[in-house]
Amino acid sequence: MIREAPAASRAHGWGRIYFAVQALAGLAWWVGVFLSPAIRTATLGGLDPVVVAAFDIPLFVIASGVAAFGVRAAAVVATGWTGLVAVALAAYATITTEAGWGVLIMMAAAACSVVALFFVVQGRVPTKLLVRGPFAFRPASNGRNIAANVGATMGQLILFWGFFLVVLPSVIRWFEQRWHVSVPFPSAAAPAGLVLLVLASTLGIASAVTMSSTGGGTPLPSAMPNRLVIAGPYRWVRNPMAVAGISQGAAVGLMLGSWLVVTYAVIGSLLWNYAVRPHEEADLERRFGAEFQRYRDSVRCWIPRWRKDLPLSNGRPFRR
Repeated sequence: MIREAPAASRAHGWGRIYFAVQALAGLAWWVGVFLSPAIRTATLGGLDPVVVAAFDIPLFVIASGVAAFGVRAAAVVATGWTGLVAVALAAYATITTEAGWGVLIMMAAAACSVVALFFVVQGRVPTKLLVRGPFAFRPASNGRNIAANVGATMGQLILFWGFFLVVLPSVIRWFEQRWHVSVPFPSAAAPAGLVLLVLASTLGIASAVTMSSTGGGTPLPSAMPNRLVIAGPYRWVRNPMAVAGISQGAAVGLMLGSWLVVTYAVIGSLLWNYAVRPHEEADLERRFGAEFQRYRDSVRCWIPRWRKDLPLSNGRPFRR
């Protein structure tokens, strides 16, 4: 008999717990749908609740309950149905402008169900797939000079910021308004967001230039620095570009008055911290060994630590 590794066993347990909670939450939601016209209108719009319940209760509520006992087939059914409903309800809400809150609930349930399904089936989420192919960690070519690295980095910033800070937030804001799920923001939110955006962008540019000018590479995974960067903002926090990017996303959300864009930034931070960062730091430890280990022990990932010097591999401190 092959026993599961402790981490896989814990993940398996958490997956089952999630499906149990989802089954109870789904049952409570259906009770609310039939008892409260407000809940029914907000989450189903003009859809016939009896018809929807005929499919959703067995495929979502009951399947989730069975999945809570570790039945993998039930977990697959519940997850597949949840994703299908989320897509269908999103299309319905976009066309009719109804049931927007139902879309958000089902999208959240679909995402969490996928994670729980991986926990139940594999005992882990295969996050390593995120850092393969064009996103695999590879050092930059040693033949490129500083000007080439800085230029490539600036081009990356323009593309990434344009997509993640302009295009995606605009699309999210449009759906937020179309689905009628907006909430009012205080008048001070927009100017506060602008200030935060300027500060975060300054941090992002300073971090990018520092990395490309001293590290012999770029922030892009396919052309990573050849030297461990412990200079500029990297003296105070290990991942200043991630801090900058997440702060920029939240700032754009404040400026647009969009709680969904702020949520998008928060979700991005969680995805980066738990899915990407472990693989990035494992790659840095393989390439730089004890030097990175000492740096990691001395400098926090998210919260700056104001130190005067940092220990390097040769025993001498890195001073300001």
